[in-house]
Amino acid sequence: MSAANTSIDSRYLWLGLYFLLNLGLTLYNKAILLDFRYPWSLTAIHTLCGSIGCYILYFFGYFTPVKLGEHENMVMLMFSVLYTINIAISNVSLNLVSVAFHQVVRAMTPVFTVMISIVFLQKSFSRMTYWSLLPVVVGVGFATFGEYGYTAVGFLLTVLGTMLAAVKTVVTNRILVGRLKLDPLDLLLRMSPLAFVQCVFYAYITGELGRVQEFSASNMTVGLATGLIFNGIMAFGLNIVSFTANKKTGALTMTVAGNVKQVLSIILAVIIFKLNINATNAFGIILTLLGGAWYGRVEFSERANRSVLPTVSSPPSSDQHTLLQDVSVHEKKNDENSH
Repeated sequence: MSAANTSIDSRYLWLGLYFLLNLGLTLYNKAILLDFRYPWSLTAIHTLCGSIGCYILYFFGYFTPVKLGEHENMVMLMFSVLYTINIAISNVSLNLVSVAFHQVVRAMTPVFTVMISIVFLQKSFSRMTYWSLLPVVVGVGFATFGEYGYTAVGFLLTVLGTMLAAVKTVVTNRILVGRLKLDPLDLLLRMSPLAFVQCVFYAYITGELGRVQEFSASNMTVGLATGLIFNGIMAFGLNIVSFTANKKTGALTMTVAGNVKQVLSIILAVIIFKLNINATNAFGIILTLLGGAWYGRVEFSERANRSVLPTVSSPPSSDQHTLLQDVSVHEKKNDENSH
């Protein structure tokens, strides 16, 4: 087999693993949160397993961390905050809405991609790209019409989580394939301990940590504890696969894989959690997912004719905007120094 074919096969392998683990963890998180309703603590378990897993792999020599300067370490710290909030908001929102609703709103990622690309990256898009976003926006409106397993707070947090996930994917791609070119395990090693400390802090100040202690004293079973540990190990595996797939395929390809995953998530959630949806909601789901697939196809075809930074993004907050600027400015300075 040629080197080119090996590279292609490798990309598809990582993309397939990402697809399966992402789908599995989404459904698993929802099932866990039915009994363990503490999203910040669940996120802390995820990041703790990530920390332990990375240190074990580092100890056995699977990767060698690179030495970073003061500016790069500050970028890592800012990214860790984004990394933590992104996971936690996703878990918080998943605790307040149905899996089907969660995945439909996540299908709005292409809209956020265009918004951040225009506003913060000064990119332009074709008319066909804008047309492909229309069914996504309209579809979400139909899909969320009426009683559909969500609350107002849950809706807002799900949209916020989608935006944060989009920004995280952009920054991750810049860190992995830009000047830093960090190994995915190296990046995860730097993120996980910081994210764990942040999660425990957030759980403490919100009072969740105390509630977890009370719950554990009377309701923690061996089965639930085992399930939480396995959930954390699965999240660790997803993080490795996600970072590696992002580096090998680009964020745009990740978006398309995410939309396919959303279809199966909704179908399986309706079956597993016995959700009831009406004809309007079903029409909205189909329209949203078809719009996302159309957008992905348009972007793939136009990518061959123009150079666009692969992004899966949304309008970031001021801190996230600063993080994007720091990464970009640092890369530009390195380019100038190299000349």
